[in-house]
Amino acid sequence: MRVAKSLLLGTAAGLIAVGGAQAADLPVKAKAVEYVKVCSLYGAGFYYIPGSDTCVKLGGYLRAEVALNAGGNYSAQYNGVFAAKNRLTNYYSMRAREDLNIDTRTATEYGVVRTYFDAVFTWTTGNYVGTGSATGATQYSGTLGVNAAGNALVGSSGGAVNGTDGGISGGSLGVYYAFIQFAGFTMGKSVSQFDAPWINYPGNNFDQLVGGSGSTNGVAQFTYTFDFGQGVTAAISAQDQTQVYQTAIWNTAGMSTSGVLGGAYGSNNLGGSTSPDIVGMVRVDQAWGLFQASVAAHDNHVAYYGATEATGHPDDKWGWAVQLALSIKNIPTGAGDVINLSGVYTEGASRYNFQELAATSYSMFGSSNAAYQSLGFAGVSDAVFGPGGNLELTKTYGFRGAFTHNWNPYWNTALYGAWAAVNYSGTAKSLICGSAAFATLTGTCNPDFNIGQVGVITRWTPVKGLTFSADFTYSHLDQKYSGVITAPTLSTVAKPAAAYELKDQDTYSLLLRAQRNW
Repeated sequence: MRVAKSLLLGTAAGLIAVGGAQAADLPVKAKAVEYVKVCSLYGAGFYYIPGSDTCVKLGGYLRAEVALNAGGNYSAQYNGVFAAKNRLTNYYSMRAREDLNIDTRTATEYGVVRTYFDAVFTWTTGNYVGTGSATGATQYSGTLGVNAAGNALVGSSGGAVNGTDGGISGGSLGVYYAFIQFAGFTMGKSVSQFDAPWINYPGNNFDQLVGGSGSTNGVAQFTYTFDFGQGVTAAISAQDQTQVYQTAIWNTAGMSTSGVLGGAYGSNNLGGSTSPDIVGMVRVDQAWGLFQASVAAHDNHVAYYGATEATGHPDDKWGWAVQLALSIKNIPTGAGDVINLSGVYTEGASRYNFQELAATSYSMFGSSNAAYQSLGFAGVSDAVFGPGGNLELTKTYGFRGAFTHNWNPYWNTALYGAWAAVNYSGTAKSLICGSAAFATLTGTCNPDFNIGQVGVITRWTPVKGLTFSADFTYSHLDQKYSGVITAPTLSTVAKPAAAYELKDQDTYSLLLRAQRNW
């Protein structure tokens, strides 16, 4: 008993000693935990960053979609293998995308300081193009790199042959927006001040709607916005033209028959950037809707007539664009229904009509009873010039619009359409049609054209933030050529050297999309 008692007392003493030592190591008072607090200053979803007076909001979406008779994004079969209508053409394209945006705001004595960042991670189905090989070898373009919109950039590094490189390496990272707002200034990559608030989506998912400006992927700019109160604002902006707002300045000395049939009337001789585009905007935003007027000035700066500076160059010419946009709300057809409309005119600034995702070259094949096949081709430029000549500015005009009707809180349908026209000057037509590229044409030569688009989309939102949609688009290319032209071998689209009948072309596409916003 005496031994057992000694053991128990010794053990208890040891535990007390250890416990005392551990207690001595503890701080006298624990630090208060900093909890994330709701920031109600800027609307729902903002929280204070712990330890600061800056509020942050995270957002984004995840999207999965399949497009039938369409290109890498939701683009119609206007050119390339997509419009070849042969065994190289994709009957469907698939895409998955995650978008992440970060919005921070801090109240200061100068007003709110805001930063905004929006990036996308995308994987998109590629396509096969001919390599010109006698064996008909093809090359997969899906891993050749993509731009911020997810469109394949054929010819960039990292390409894979015959689709051997897929999976993760076929994806891309793009940056939509990255800008700072402070004391009325916007500095960085954001939507152009020229754009209507709906950019190039008045009611559609279709990416290539013509008839107005649309910088969906953002454009670098330095902008000051005036707020006059009562919903009236105005802005003056200097924005980078090289990223979004250039089409082509064609040197007709570089014309070839194969190039023409692909919608390019010469070599593209754009020079270095010398001036940003100057943009002005006035907007009235009221309960009944919105009205906006926008103008832009665009410097056309070409390189040289030939390979070196010794060959000389045309003088610069400034182009311009004007756009009017109107949104009508609270219409009697139903709660939340809206009509969005815009019209645009450009001269030497065609991207303000054919927005950044719209096609600027058309080469569409179809059936024919008079030749091997039919072909409709056309091209958009800012200007055209020939050897020793001046720039001939290209004129365009167009409109777009949509009516959206809400059947109930879960379903809505939109009808939309667009139309745009491109007109070349008499001198430009003479340079184009007088080229040896049209030597085999028996018929009418006229590079002017119109493009029309009409569509319908229905959306179902069974729960908040989750939307399923089906979008159908029909397009008609009204080109002004007629007759028959003999073409050389067009290897990238697997078309043989043959006679092609020149006539208008039609195409349609369908997009099925599931999107979860968060």
